[in-house]
Amino acid sequence: MDLYAVDLTGARFRRLCGGNQQEDEMESCVELAAIPGEADAFALRDSKNPDAGILRFTGAELRAAGIPTM
Repeated sequence: MDLYAVDLTGARFRRLCGGNQQEDEMESCVELAAIPGEADAFALRDSKNPDAGILRFTGAELRAAGIPTM
């Protein structure tokens, strides 16, 4: 399955934060969305710069990296 070929229209991103939480402005956050029409597939982007690009992963890949899926 080529996750980069799937249209993300309708994807609903939610913010996940962790890591450096000593200062609100320095908090490490990403946004995660289920890829519409794909089982256990997700899009991940930078919460502070969402236009920088979107990476796509299977749920197994994210869980192996310690990122919880929905």
